[in-house]
Amino acid sequence: MAYLNEMFGLTGKTVVITGGGGAIASALAEAYLKAGAQVSLWNRSNASMEKVSQGLRAVFPGAHEMLQTVLADTGNETETQKALEACIGHFGSVDILVNGVGGNKEKGAFINTDVDQFKTVMELNLVAGLLVPTKVITTWWIKTGIQGSIINLSSMASYTPLSGVWAYDAAKAGVLNLTMASAKEFAPYKIRVNGIAPGFFLGRQNGALLVDQASGELTERGKAIIGRTPYGRFGEVQELAGAALFLASNKASGFVTGVTIPVDGGFLADNI
Repeated sequence: MAYLNEMFGLTGKTVVITGGGGAIASALAEAYLKAGAQVSLWNRSNASMEKVSQGLRAVFPGAHEMLQTVLADTGNETETQKALEACIGHFGSVDILVNGVGGNKEKGAFINTDVDQFKTVMELNLVAGLLVPTKVITTWWIKTGIQGSIINLSSMASYTPLSGVWAYDAAKAGVLNLTMASAKEFAPYKIRVNGIAPGFFLGRQNGALLVDQASGELTERGKAIIGRTPYGRFGEVQELAGAALFLASNKASGFVTGVTIPVDGGFLADNI
């Protein structure tokens, strides 16, 4: 146990998780808290973030002192800078950034794409979901000499486009690309940039798309996904915790940068 604590323990570290109102954010926050880290959840909606916060405090008694919530739109540089200052003021530092903002708003034929909505989804996933928080926090890390770790959340769509979700496909491909590009950019400062690519996990945004809400049976799209997933099931968000702890720990992954780890039940390995 001492070895595991030394390798994966995060005592004294502060983790910022953007998109702090989501199911993945909740699972990762719980993992980091249990590993000894302090966690600052950032989200533009207070209601969903408070629900996550209450859940974490219920399952982890020490969360009251180790957990902070900050209301911020990470697509806005000024708000993101204020969120960083709030976190530093509360915990004293930031050591790890998890870029968890993302989502999709449309699905349809390419020729029916709503251009304004396309731009919104791109900005959500790529600007708020990576560019702005990374820019703000790495600027501070470079000034202060902190050798931080960034974990971006990409997607199966980063590798192979999913049908009908054009903006999401483009944005998540961009996340994968910028994870590699920024890893090289920040390596001289000993700032690591990696990613996690979740496979298909049932959540608030995609639940109705994959499971019929009346019958509880899989939709056609849900059946197609399970048919392409060798493990034959959807993932549980807690199954992202191991990769998240590994990439956050300088002891465990100190020479790892520019990679994205799929946690996908074999989806990317499927073949005929």
